[in-house]
Amino acid sequence: MDGRMAVHFWAPTFKWGITIANVTDFSKPPETLSYPQQLAVAVSGLIWARYSTIVTPKNWNLFSVSVGMSATGIYQLARKTQQDYYNLSEKNVGEGEGRMVTKV
Repeated sequence: MDGRMAVHFWAPTFKWGITIANVTDFSKPPETLSYPQQLAVAVSGLIWARYSTIVTPKNWNLFSVSVGMSATGIYQLARKTQQDYYNLSEKNVGEGEGRMVTKV
């Protein structure tokens, strides 16, 4: 099968569902995100974006959805990392941890 009937043509269109689902997760709290899941989304997006530019014919739909997947995955990883490692809890701030000390 060639053209519009081939899986090569339609598969990237269904991958947009993963990207859209990841965008809807932007409203979820970062505590509910998964490092392995978001890492898989980001890395697979980067791999498939590269692959889509070296196959013949070039698959621009696959390229665009892969860039979208990697961008949403990286953004979600950044949110999760910021929540887990850079946000200070109320308890820690009260104990003096995390306060910035400036020298005059």
